[in-house]
Amino acid sequence: MELVVKSTSPETLKTATLVVAVGEGRTLSDAAKSLDTLSGGAISAVLKRGDLAGKVGQSLLLHSLPNLKAERVLLVGVGKDEELGDRPFRKVISAVLSVLKGLGGSDAALALDQLKVKNRNAYGKARLLAETLVDGEYVFDRFKSQKADPRALKKITLLTDKANQADVERAVSHAQAIANGMAFTRDLGNMPPNLCHPSYLAEQAKDLGKEYKSLKVEIHDEKKLKELGMGAFLAVGQGSEQPPRLIVMNYQGGKKSEQPYVLVGKGITFDTGGISLKQAPGMDEMKFDMCGAASVFGTLRAVLELKLPINLVCLLACAENMPSGRATRPGDIVSTMSGQTVEILNTDAEGRLVLCDTLTYAERFKPKAVIDIATLTGACVVALGGHTSGLMGNNDALIGQLLDAGKAADDRAWQLPLFDEYQEQLDSPFADIANIGGPKGGTITAGCFLSRFAKAYEWAHLDIAGTAWLSGGKDKGATGRPVPLLTQYLLDRAGA
Repeated sequence: MELVVKSTSPETLKTATLVVAVGEGRTLSDAAKSLDTLSGGAISAVLKRGDLAGKVGQSLLLHSLPNLKAERVLLVGVGKDEELGDRPFRKVISAVLSVLKGLGGSDAALALDQLKVKNRNAYGKARLLAETLVDGEYVFDRFKSQKADPRALKKITLLTDKANQADVERAVSHAQAIANGMAFTRDLGNMPPNLCHPSYLAEQAKDLGKEYKSLKVEIHDEKKLKELGMGAFLAVGQGSEQPPRLIVMNYQGGKKSEQPYVLVGKGITFDTGGISLKQAPGMDEMKFDMCGAASVFGTLRAVLELKLPINLVCLLACAENMPSGRATRPGDIVSTMSGQTVEILNTDAEGRLVLCDTLTYAERFKPKAVIDIATLTGACVVALGGHTSGLMGNNDALIGQLLDAGKAADDRAWQLPLFDEYQEQLDSPFADIANIGGPKGGTITAGCFLSRFAKAYEWAHLDIAGTAWLSGGKDKGATGRPVPLLTQYLLDRAGA
């Protein structure tokens, strides 16, 4: 779907559907007032009859109003508040898109520029609107014998004034790239695990490298992982027929002398729990355990599309965690690339094992900052639910930057503590560290585990176990988060 920005009066625009806002109490936006006057009070008459209350997300479609060039006018309710929050604003835009999808017109125009959204300027408001529209078009029907019917809607025009046009155009450009990155992430997450395994992700990286010449791709196989001393990484994959892969993608958009930012993604393409086997109900959703890696893929795609002037290294730790005669056992001790030894008390705490070696590997890039992204702990879902990602780290400035990026992108995170007291829960009588810290504070002790391998640089950890996918029901599937947060963080660093 094409998004176009114009500074044109809505009453003069020829379009299949023109969208204007109506508040509770029959309050008309300025655009709606102009249309009402031109149509001889047709909109006021409809509202007077009580056909639309103006509550957030309500809508009413009007046909062939007199003296208007638009074939239809869609009234959308925006509630009674002077300023909308991010969520109500998204609800309004989603309601508009839902109606437009079912219409026969090939285009539409949104005269919603005068809506006020809390703490958002013209750029921020337009970014949120455009992202909601493009992401709302997402469909995953690759394995359906009956594909979704092609939609008539091909173009949406966003109306604004000339003073804000440049900001809105920039917002649309950023939103398109972010939504495209989210779609890439969702596609990877939604793929079945019999097809989406570590080697498949490696092929996706190679394809991305062919598409973008500014991207250098390296794939490290089992032999290379062994040479690197990645004993923890290898231990996770040794029970599977699918070999593990460390994917290294290096984007040079800045000066060669500039330190890169590094994103590290957990890519467990299917997680049975290994010998510490998970319960059967819901195990199909363990294909989403690679959504950390998928979100790094999506963020990188957005950065490539926007050609951001930064250096970015993306490291994807990919393996499949299966039970077999070769699988790691509870009680096994493995050596990590850092030289630290780990006692594996629970083979279902495997994500931190592939990540710890990858975090050590990240040191060679002399990074400006490292962020790892992982569907790491069920405890994070218990703590924060499905709305907010967990955030920890060793640098307050980096944590603040990520929290701010989450607010700006409406892809929020919440900081959890990494106090030294939690580290004691990881003590092992037989190795340097245990891979679990008991039932209390599971998300935090997982972060504590990773922190022991991230002392050489500024580091943050995002636990996206609750936000990476929607669980159960007809809407089950990958969400594309936290691509907006990560891309916003990199936009901020690039000053774009």
